[in-house]
Amino acid sequence: MVVEPEHAAVNGRNRSPRPPRSHREVADELRSRIRSGQLRAGQRMPTQAQLADEFGVERGAVRQALRILQSEHLLVNVSKGSPATVADHPEGALTGPAAAPLPTTVALGPRIAAAFAAPRVAIDALCLTSISLTLAMSEPLRQIHAGRIKPARVNVRVLLPSSDIDLAFPAPVDAGSDGRLQRGWLANRNAQGQVLRHNLLALRATHGIDVNITFRALPFTPPVKLYLLNDAEALFAYYTLARREEEIDHEHLQMYDVQGTRSMLFRFVQGAGVEGAGLRDTTFVEQSHLWFNALWETISSELLLTS
Repeated sequence: MVVEPEHAAVNGRNRSPRPPRSHREVADELRSRIRSGQLRAGQRMPTQAQLADEFGVERGAVRQALRILQSEHLLVNVSKGSPATVADHPEGALTGPAAAPLPTTVALGPRIAAAFAAPRVAIDALCLTSISLTLAMSEPLRQIHAGRIKPARVNVRVLLPSSDIDLAFPAPVDAGSDGRLQRGWLANRNAQGQVLRHNLLALRATHGIDVNITFRALPFTPPVKLYLLNDAEALFAYYTLARREEEIDHEHLQMYDVQGTRSMLFRFVQGAGVEGAGLRDTTFVEQSHLWFNALWETISSELLLTS
């Protein structure tokens, strides 16, 4: 790994000349150092004061960044009193049957960013909308625009519910609703998909990357979400249905709905030499690919993000 000059110090002696970063950017950089081995298992982190000085941020931003990494099981002993410590097996976080799942907003971004480190990126997604995937793409896109990574090819396939079906959810508690929930979901599905497609296809013009992104429609409401990354790992979550209330057109509507960004994501990996990649994980990844491909090639149909 080539370390940029402004990132070379982790002990606080060299202060970054760049504008102040957000706590998520600090977390992203420290996560990268842990994943690459620059910060090793069992090693004590620099103090919060040193990290604040290096990144040019307030200590509160550093504490927020460290808490994010602690929630990802990359750091332990995060407190105000002493430096945190890199977890004993940070490379195995989120992996294997004993690993704790994390919410999609926490778990998906780092895995998408890691997938983009490969020269050929392949991402398949099955979901209710593509909002989590669109959000998770922000980090690899930032790294590409910063010149830190440059895959040669990116291929993305996304399966979403068709606009021609009555969704199982979101659905009104009152069966006599006038269809406002479905119209709202459809507008969100189309908007998120258009943003995802635009951001990825822009890499062709800006960086000469061979990009292909395709959407297809499913004739049912998926009860689960699935992300397949580079033929090597599967990220799986259940959509948990709950009753909630939302104000739409100045009226409070009771509905059954899910919050996919909070769905707990389970990670499965395959491949020789990959930490945690046992028969269980390998079989799950293989079967997930077969299932996704079967849906893609049989009952799905062309999806236009306009209706």
